[in-house]
Amino acid sequence: MDKKIIVIGAGPGGLASAILLAAAGQKVKVLERLPCVGGRTSSIQSEGYRFDLGPTFFLYPRVLDEIFRSAGTSLQEEVEMVRLDPQYRIQFEGGGHMDCSPNIVEMERQIATLAPQDVPGFRRFLTENREKLHLMEPCLQTSFDSWRSFLNPRLLRLLPMLRPHQSVDTYLKRFFSDERVRLAFCFQSKYLGMSPFRCPSLFSILSFLEYEHGVWHPMGGCAAVTEAMARVARRLGVEICLGEEVQEMNFSGRRATGVRTQNEQHDASAVVINADFARAMKRLVPDRLRRRWTDRRLAKKKFSCSTFMLYLGIEGKYDLPHHTIHISGDYVRNLDEIENRHVLSADPSFYVQNACVTDPSLAPEGRSTLYVLVPVSHQHPNIDWKREQGNFRNLALRQIAKAGFTGVEERIRYEKMITPEDWDSSYEIEHGATFNLAHTLGQMLHLRPHNRFEDLEGVYLTGGGTHPGSGLPVIFEGARISAVHLLNDLGLDASPILSRRTLAADANAATAGLAAAMSDTA
Repeated sequence: MDKKIIVIGAGPGGLASAILLAAAGQKVKVLERLPCVGGRTSSIQSEGYRFDLGPTFFLYPRVLDEIFRSAGTSLQEEVEMVRLDPQYRIQFEGGGHMDCSPNIVEMERQIATLAPQDVPGFRRFLTENREKLHLMEPCLQTSFDSWRSFLNPRLLRLLPMLRPHQSVDTYLKRFFSDERVRLAFCFQSKYLGMSPFRCPSLFSILSFLEYEHGVWHPMGGCAAVTEAMARVARRLGVEICLGEEVQEMNFSGRRATGVRTQNEQHDASAVVINADFARAMKRLVPDRLRRRWTDRRLAKKKFSCSTFMLYLGIEGKYDLPHHTIHISGDYVRNLDEIENRHVLSADPSFYVQNACVTDPSLAPEGRSTLYVLVPVSHQHPNIDWKREQGNFRNLALRQIAKAGFTGVEERIRYEKMITPEDWDSSYEIEHGATFNLAHTLGQMLHLRPHNRFEDLEGVYLTGGGTHPGSGLPVIFEGARISAVHLLNDLGLDASPILSRRTLAADANAATAGLAAAMSDTA
């Protein structure tokens, strides 16, 4: 007999959970506050322009493909994907740049332009991190309910490679002596909202994933992926209710029995929460029902940085890379201003997506889109965004000229700005921390909120705030962990989900090996 399951939030984690549960034969209803699916992976559409609201890098498509295959389809069938080469340009205000390529020989040539002595380190980095990822996959596929979860032979083999005392930057010194080259392989810690000088060394696998499995652009943007997920979910019978904000969760003792929206009461055998974790706890669950994750304890947790955003529709096009990352002259100071001092930088690093060089469909003919992201502090009393936003917008436009995007202001035909205050108030993100709880050693694995939520019964978590963490492929894997737990707890069969993972992993491993061999000889 099927069970009725409520999913709060139609972000990537919520949609992945819905697909998996529906594919297992369950009746699933998704309740989404916004008028569209995707959450932070939705789109902004206006005047013929289309922008991704949040993520623009699509990495490691294998996990989502496995989820789609559980539903009888594939990622390739649902979304047109383009693998980028170069993946992105990373440039340094102190001098030099690299057009980072998945082609090993070309990437060695790029490294040689900055630091010839570091060229041999690239293949050694790939070899060691290929093994690290192989050993780490159980961490991404296992629900860490306690420290006892580490008592797994494969996980124990990983421990010597974890180097918990090292940051990503320190770890990379084993391969690269030039600071700029190291930054090219550790700026990815910003995907987690962390400094590479503090981010745990195990996250060196982030840059490895780019070279091994590619940086992809889904045609239509990353929002096209979550739109495809919604289509697949609906084909499986999932009911997705948009503009339906959950206002309260209902409980019998500590067990969730359903939710209440502004329109009606929804009973459920289980509830999956895909909303921002800290905000959802404070809004939906009485503090008295939470033991480990009380309001008092949440207030002591460390949260990631935030982002200042400009979405610009412009006249004409720039013949510049799809992705450009600019590292400020004093990167250490810039990070300190974000993470410790909580002040706005006079010379911030930034990122620009110039997606129309790959995907002209994102703008009217003869025009293009620019997506500008500047990492900044999460909400803090030191920064009054109502007062600062205009000046910081002007600074951001001056900064992006350093990457070749000159004369932008007079070419703007559409503009939208989002500040940390907007992330907090309009998008319901605690402190405007766009990457959720920080991925520090004290907030990872069993120390992160559990997929089977430890404070309540019948409640399961997915999204960047829970284990395994932030980033689309990791969120998809977390959704699978939660779905398996939920099915097992209701006495239902989760084996189709697990068998699909094994079969797809074997097929993808063979494909990845072939791609690596081709890249080696290119």
